[in-house]
Amino acid sequence: MMRLPPSTSAPAERGSVGEEAQMTDKDTKSPMGTEDTPGDVASPESQDLQPSVFHNIKFFVLCHSLLQLAQLMISGYLKSSISTVEKRFGLSSQTSGMLAAFNEVGNTALIVFVSYFGSRVHRPRLIGYGAILVALAGLLMALPHFISEPYRYDSTSPVDTPQDFEASLCQPATLAPAPSNGSSCSSYTEAKHLALVAIMFTAQTLLGVGSVPIQPFGISYIDDFAHNNNSPLYLGILFAVTMMGPGMAYGLGGLMLSFYVDINRMPEGGINLTSKDPRWVGAWWLGFLISAGVVALAATPYFFFPREMPKEKHELLFRRRVFAVVSKGADSSLEQSPEESPKKRDGLAQIAPDLTVLQFIKVFPGVLLRTLRHPIFLLVVLSQVCLSSMAAGMATFLPKFLERQFSVTASYANVLIGCFSFPSAIVGIIVGGILVKRLHLGPMHCSVLCLLGALSCLLLSLPLFFMGCPTHHIAGIIHQPGAQLALERFPGCMEPCSCPVDNFNPVCDTSARVEFLTPCHAGCANRVVPEAPDKSQVLYTNCSCVVGGGTVSSGSCDSACSHLVLPFMLLIGLSAALACITHTPSFMLILRGVKKEDKTLAVGIQFMLLRVLAWMPSPVIHGSAIDTTCLHWARSCGRRAVCRYYDHDLLRNRFIGLQFFFKTGSLVCFALILAILRQQDKDEGTKVVACPDPPQQLLLSGPEKKLEEFRV
Repeated sequence: MMRLPPSTSAPAERGSVGEEAQMTDKDTKSPMGTEDTPGDVASPESQDLQPSVFHNIKFFVLCHSLLQLAQLMISGYLKSSISTVEKRFGLSSQTSGMLAAFNEVGNTALIVFVSYFGSRVHRPRLIGYGAILVALAGLLMALPHFISEPYRYDSTSPVDTPQDFEASLCQPATLAPAPSNGSSCSSYTEAKHLALVAIMFTAQTLLGVGSVPIQPFGISYIDDFAHNNNSPLYLGILFAVTMMGPGMAYGLGGLMLSFYVDINRMPEGGINLTSKDPRWVGAWWLGFLISAGVVALAATPYFFFPREMPKEKHELLFRRRVFAVVSKGADSSLEQSPEESPKKRDGLAQIAPDLTVLQFIKVFPGVLLRTLRHPIFLLVVLSQVCLSSMAAGMATFLPKFLERQFSVTASYANVLIGCFSFPSAIVGIIVGGILVKRLHLGPMHCSVLCLLGALSCLLLSLPLFFMGCPTHHIAGIIHQPGAQLALERFPGCMEPCSCPVDNFNPVCDTSARVEFLTPCHAGCANRVVPEAPDKSQVLYTNCSCVVGGGTVSSGSCDSACSHLVLPFMLLIGLSAALACITHTPSFMLILRGVKKEDKTLAVGIQFMLLRVLAWMPSPVIHGSAIDTTCLHWARSCGRRAVCRYYDHDLLRNRFIGLQFFFKTGSLVCFALILAILRQQDKDEGTKVVACPDPPQQLLLSGPEKKLEEFRV
């Protein structure tokens, strides 16, 4: 398509807009001599509405940045409260990992058809509908809190008496309350528990379905109606804002989990718990309500945006000045971009709107196989699968790992992750992009940068194997070599007591650093509640399993190495930054590794494979590995529920070991990519002997391509 001068009307590229534009030639001249690009012309109706803020692409960029920020915040919030949800509903780590990954199921099932429906629908309105569905999914995630019974941290205490009062004390068999397991484990109770879990799985699925149209339709809408020179800047702003979403999710989780779960229905006498108590459950549901409200507010403007708006005619002034300083000849090359764009519109992603659904389904597998047969593309995707698997497992279970390994609260663990991990990842992505841009890295050097980043990330993981705390001494459960536990020093000390089988009210003998499951297991006969303000610190006296019949305090024993959590998180942050440096160069390897007409679909295939091979299975794999390190399970109605104690050394070795395994896989893939590129470079050098400095045609589909195409 030839480019027309400013004084002539240009046919629009998009259906009805172009047809109406041909009827209004005289009204489409640029007012200040600014060049119009194809698609600049708007219909008369659009021109009448142009003063409206909803016909301004800058306002759309602002709205979409806020919406994607809110959507990523609600998607990542569950990961910040995963251990709390486990304790509240008695879930294993494998089940909670499956729950966290379930939003990818609905997303993956529909994301392929975005290319098909791209230009056939009212994109802003469909984005709004998807955002409303995301908000409803957030409300549905919070529903189990309101339809379930209030949380009882002492399961043996009767409902009509204060929790944690006498049920956990050492009492003769004649005075001990009858076990309640048989009466409470009715078929109705089990059905209700399954229903609550099913509601959360359904909400996660709807969350994934609602997220499908938001990012792809928003990006294509901005690219269609922004000025050709402004579109990259707008997309950069969009990505920069939305990258803060997961970090804000962990910050919100840190705040919400500091409140008690039943803050809306507190018992009359209050609670005798602190956030350090292992039985503490924070207000996990409150974050979903807040996030859902924010998403609903951000979705409102999308119902007022038009299906098509006038294409932006003016390049941003400050961008024009900055770009002129960076490159003198950039203006001429950018002016040619509208001419080149039609040449790129012959791939499947562009012709998909002309196909029926059945034709699209028939064509897609062939293009998928053709793309996957390219060795560079396949290896880059496999390396990203490894890194994404590492990131998915870390994002889902790192808060729980910090809680268990270093005995910190869930709130503090989320604050640490929000302050260290995600800012470091953002810095790594930015640094990687700057290095590729400033150094003009070609495919060979991009692979070298990826290899160095993966190798540095792997080396930083080695000290993590040795940074952790030993497992607590738990009387009757965990016997550390060389330790003389209370039950051995005082054999038969708890025989007169009739201790409930599955009660959990941990107490600590601070002098011997021994932990007991309940005061009953320590042989304690009395309970003392100090006066305010330290009402939550309950003491138990006359304990027959303690030296001198002494006193134990409520809660688990403090860890002697909690201070290691900050160096640990510092190494995690540095490792995340180095891993994220590979993001931009590996992405450029994909863009330079396939034919031009397949680039758009190749990127779509890449994200689909990352979801199927990384983001869906990785949380389940990590959760299963964590479950294998459990030493003491709580039981509910005969089934295994939440884990109460882990082997800290085994937990650390297996969790960090999985991370090390995925990092090693990524390193191997990048090494193979570099080896293939070097071999292609040698083969190309033997073919072009006459040329002293042959162009590096390593990843291109035809010999007519030039070296400049490798420049970013």
